[in-house]
Amino acid sequence: MGTARLLALGSLVALAGLLEGRIVGEEEAGFGECNKFFYAETPPAGLAADSHVKICQRSEGAERFATLYSTRDRIPVYSAFRAARPGAGGAEQRWLVEPQIDDPNSNLEEVIDEADAITSVNNLGSKQALNTDYLDSDYQRGQLYPFPLSSDFPMATFTLTNAAPMTPSFRERWYMNLNSLMDQALVPQCGNGENLYIITGAVPSDHKVKDKVTVPKFVWLAACCAVPGGWAMGFVKHIQDGDVIEDVMVKDLEKLLPSNPQLFQNNCGETEQDTEKMKKILEMVNQVQDEERTVQSKVIPVPLSSTKNKRSAVLSPEAPEESSSSLLGKLMGIIATPFIKLFQLICYVMVGVLKYTVCFLWYLTKQAINGIESCLYHLGSATVSYFMAIGEELVSIPWKVLKVTAKIIRAILRILCCLLKAVCRVLGIPVRVIVDVATFPVYTVGAIPIVCKDIAVGLGGTVSLLFDTAFGTMVGLCQVIFGICKRIGYRIAFDNSGEL
Repeated sequence: MGTARLLALGSLVALAGLLEGRIVGEEEAGFGECNKFFYAETPPAGLAADSHVKICQRSEGAERFATLYSTRDRIPVYSAFRAARPGAGGAEQRWLVEPQIDDPNSNLEEVIDEADAITSVNNLGSKQALNTDYLDSDYQRGQLYPFPLSSDFPMATFTLTNAAPMTPSFRERWYMNLNSLMDQALVPQCGNGENLYIITGAVPSDHKVKDKVTVPKFVWLAACCAVPGGWAMGFVKHIQDGDVIEDVMVKDLEKLLPSNPQLFQNNCGETEQDTEKMKKILEMVNQVQDEERTVQSKVIPVPLSSTKNKRSAVLSPEAPEESSSSLLGKLMGIIATPFIKLFQLICYVMVGVLKYTVCFLWYLTKQAINGIESCLYHLGSATVSYFMAIGEELVSIPWKVLKVTAKIIRAILRILCCLLKAVCRVLGIPVRVIVDVATFPVYTVGAIPIVCKDIAVGLGGTVSLLFDTAFGTMVGLCQVIFGICKRIGYRIAFDNSGEL
């Protein structure tokens, strides 16, 4: 049996981290993996309460259906599932409990038998119904998601979180109604039923079984066909045995439920619904209702025969007067009566002892078979898990070898890069010196014309300077001589003028 994980529990924050690692509110998140059981993966809105627990019902490692459970009333608010109609089949009725609801610190992640939970779960029965709550009462455990509608794993529906108190006759007819609706009305008008979303719920009344488990006022069903030209329908069945299941529109059904919730997002595509298919569904529903009325009419209560009636039949007025008046016959009857009664008592005791002995032996055989089956199942599961773990490790070895090899090659490449960088840095200075020496002649030869040019310019400048110096000197001497001669000539001319 697989797990049934708690996803939300209003004010019970202590459940946080038990299975999914956190507790969230109704408006924050849905049912996790079980959102696929709701139309548009959206659970009904408006049914949130502090005492409600979201449960994703799992078994054999797969999600089977979703349940919103009331820890106050100890009955489910609703169960949601996808309705691909299965074939006929039965299931062993082993009712199980959810250990995480009563014991937030429990490490059990699977639904278990109540007998096993007594020693392993603390506060068992403090927030959920138990099998003992239904004993010696007029009610039985009635499934909102009946096992005949579960094709893959019917045992998953036998959880007390999916059950509400129902009378035997009501439960039998509730199952009959659901089977008839699925076979004759809902699935035929929704393809093969794979896109048919079903929500079944219970509205609590004021009556409780043993002052613990609330008896529903009525049960209901809402169906949404999510195909092009789909439809949505609702059904209500009151808990009184004489009531026939009633068909209603989904909006009318929502008005009958507490808090007036929205069961399907966008009312299951209300604007695109096919009214013709809905008419056909209503016709088939009428046939189902007629069949139920026929069944009710055939159930005739049989009056109980009293001891007085039996005696009257035996002592009829037509009995012979001779036997009644015979003293010998009376005496023989008085003598034989104790022996007859004793013989009847011995036969009754022997039959009772034989009956209870057979029942006890059958119970022991059944328990032994269940124990052997459980041991074989756990042994097989452990063996499969062991070989799967070994297989996973063997499969992962080549990948791990490749990863290690890649890391080694990467490290070697890094080492080589570091060595090349070091060699380049060490050889960097000599290489530069060699390059400078090699390029020195080139630079030297290239500088010779420039040097010669500079020498020639220097020599030409020197010659020009010498020439300019000599010329300037000669001009200066000529000017001096000319000046001297000019003075001498002026004086001679002045002297000559005095003489005159």
